Order: sequence, then structure tokens, then C-alpha cells
Amino acid sequence: MFRKILIANRGEIAVRIIRACKELGIETVAVYSKADEHALHKELASETVCIGEASALDSYLNMERLISAACLTGCDAIHPGFGFLSENPTFARMVEKCGLVFIGPNPDVMEKMGNKAEAVASMISAGVPVVPGSHKAVTMEEGRKIADEVGYPVLVKASAGGGGKGIRKVNSHDEFEELYNEAHEEAIKFFANGDIYVEKCIINPKHIEVQLLADKHGHVIHLFERNCSMQRRNQKMLEEAPCQSISKELKQKLYKSAIDACKYVNYDSVGTIEFLVDKDENYYFIEMNTRIQVEHCVTEEITHIDIVKAMIKSAYGLNLEYKQEDVKCLGYAIECRIAAEDVSNDFRPCPGEISFLHIPGGMGVRVDSSVYPGYKISPYYDSMILKLIVFSKTRLECIRKMRAALEELIIDGVNTTTEFHYVLLHDPKYILGNYDTSFIENFIKELNSNAKRIR
Repeated sequence: MFRKILIANRGEIAVRIIRACKELGIETVAVYSKADEHALHKELASETVCIGEASALDSYLNMERLISAACLTGCDAIHPGFGFLSENPTFARMVEKCGLVFIGPNPDVMEKMGNKAEAVASMISAGVPVVPGSHKAVTMEEGRKIADEVGYPVLVKASAGGGGKGIRKVNSHDEFEELYNEAHEEAIKFFANGDIYVEKCIINPKHIEVQLLADKHGHVIHLFERNCSMQRRNQKMLEEAPCQSISKELKQKLYKSAIDACKYVNYDSVGTIEFLVDKDENYYFIEMNTRIQVEHCVTEEITHIDIVKAMIKSAYGLNLEYKQEDVKCLGYAIECRIAAEDVSNDFRPCPGEISFLHIPGGMGVRVDSSVYPGYKISPYYDSMILKLIVFSKTRLECIRKMRAALEELIIDGVNTTTEFHYVLLHDPKYILGNYDTSFIENFIKELNSNAKRIR
């Protein structure tokens, strides 16, 4: 097994990886920016290295500094976590050229699946349904012609994108050029790649993803599905597993397609295949995340399988510990992403100091976080404070447990989304479970309308 791993990340995912490494008997090196001098992941690691100023470009996105830190501290592997460089094949190749192991998939596979156009082409070859569209990067004129053919609305999307960036919904021929150019400029800004492709917009779909484990010996298994339809502006706010509002027959199709996709591209690490599902249960591949995901926790809770440990073991070259028949769904789990944001001000980020913090507990309650009383939330990074995860035997029990946990959660000093999630968990439509990606926007409109009536 690896002797020492550098975690090329920060925040709660860095803490999560350090904990997994400790259980595996692996030493860890935490890197930090000057803005993270008092970060929790820095305190928990075996060693620490400051890699630059507060800006991510000068620290967590600086490939040379990260690899230098790993080499100088005698690491034999680098875990990228999620975000930052986790899906950057150039970084993965640099890591390998320096004699280190990149804890993630083969860089060639990462590059193929990270480029939306190439990923779609691979899925077509693998027999996995895809959304109608260009299936490759196109110019503005080519894209508009395809949009006219498949019918509006369409989405113009960054080929190298993710996290809701570089995406615009186009409702008509006349607005195509302006929104294409907006997506193109945003793609260059966030991904240094302006390639844009066009796909049919599936109206109000469910966003369902299948968690996969693979090793370097051709073994691939699924860990069931997650319902990630609770989104605002393409950013997930709440996830649950399994999904109760799709049929067993569809679930089996999703599992098979996800495994077929992995085997076709020779995938060899932890990953997730994401699908859109329409009202008639037609399903379409949208992308593959070639990394650990924020919401991996809900899958860990329903299967009792440590996905981070599995990822490290796979990178070391070990066989998967589990066969498909060994994997059981033991109940339901829900995750709320609690962020330092002002809900009343269009969810504007609210950096500041946490003056008091009380974390909920009890059976089936889990909190993944890196904050503590006195912690200063930086304006330079993501506004998520913590992930609150609950597990229970039934979905209704899980909802009740999450409400109780949210009631117990206290974060003073900054505005958070805690109350928003609490109100959401009482909405009758959510409780029924048959929601789609349009739910949050409609829910917010209803909240704002009720607030105006009260005033």
C-alpha cells in the first residue's frame, strides 16, 4: 500500500481523504494556501506545505507547486479530491511522469470522458442512449443549424465544462448567437477551452447518476443510483439515494448502461455516470465524472462501502473487494449541502467568521466538514460549509431524521442555507419524491411570492 499521499485539495474533501488514509495506515501531506493557514485539513495531516497565495490559480491550481510539494515530502501518490485539478489529464500525466501515482483514472480515459463531445461519441459506440445534438464541438453557425433541426429549446454547453459553468439554455433561433457567445466566453474563462457543443434540452427531467467502482483488472460494479434533481442553476443542493420515483426496470437499464460505458472505455477508478430521465422514462447519458463526487456520502451510507478507500486501493493496483452480488442497498440516505449564502439575496455567498457551531448527532447522522467555531470562511473558494447526511431504513424516516438534524444544526456568524433546506424538507411535493430539475426554481418562486403576501 502507499506509504504517503499528498492531498491536492482543501476543505471537507481533504479532511475526508485524510481520515480514510489514517484508517489505511497511510501518512498524509496537506497543502494549503495563505488563506487556509488555519484550515482543519492542515491540522489533521501528517505534514503540511504552503503552496501559495489565496487565489486558487496561485495555489490549488498550480500543478508545479503541488507536484514539487509531493516530491519534496517523499510522497508516492497524489489524491486530487474533487474540483480544482481532479479531472485535469495534463496534471495526471505530470504526476505520473514524476514517478508518482495519480489516484484517479488513466489520464487518456479521463481526457476522453472529460471532453463532452468525445464522451458522447464513445457512448454512442457503447450503445448507451445520448441526447440528440451536435455530439461534437461546433461553430456558432453550425450550432444554430443543428438547433433548428432538433428543435428548441436547446442547451449550448462547454465541451470541457462542469459544475454548471459554460451552459446556456436557448429558447429560439433569434437568441442563439448571443447565448452561444456567452457560453463560449465563460468556457474560456473557467476551462481555458472555448469549444461549445449543442444538445436538445430535455424539459424538466430527473437527474439520476450511477456510482461505479472499477479497478485496473477489468472489474466494474455499480453502487446503485442517486437522485440529484434538486438543483439551482445547475448546482446540486440536495441529493438522495436510492431514487424512489423511477421504476425497477429503468434502474436495471441505468446500471447496465453505466457498466457498459465503463467497460467500453476501460475505466479503472471510482467514477459516476450521469443521466437525464424524461417523464416517459426515456434516459440519456449526459456526462461522466471521473473523480470522487461531493455526494458520494449518500451512497456510502446506503451500502456501507467506503468509496474513498476503494479509490485509493484501486489506484494501488488492488482488485475490487466486492462482487456485484455482495453489494446491498440497506436503506435510504439524504444529503443537504449547507452553504454560507444569503438566501434572501439570491443566494449570495457570505464569507465571514463562524462565531458558534453546534453539529447534530445521533444514530444515522453524519457531518462532513472542515469548519469549527472561530473558522473564517474565505471569499476565494466555494461557499459550502458542510454536508449533512442522514441514513434510515425508509425514505420517510430519513426525511424526519434530516428535519431533526437541521433543527439541531446551529451556525452563528454567517448566513447559511440551513433554514432553506429545513423548509424544503417540509414541502409536500418533495415528500412525495416525484420531483425533477425544475423543482427548486419553482419552490423559490413560491417562497418569494408567500413572503411578499406576508409583507
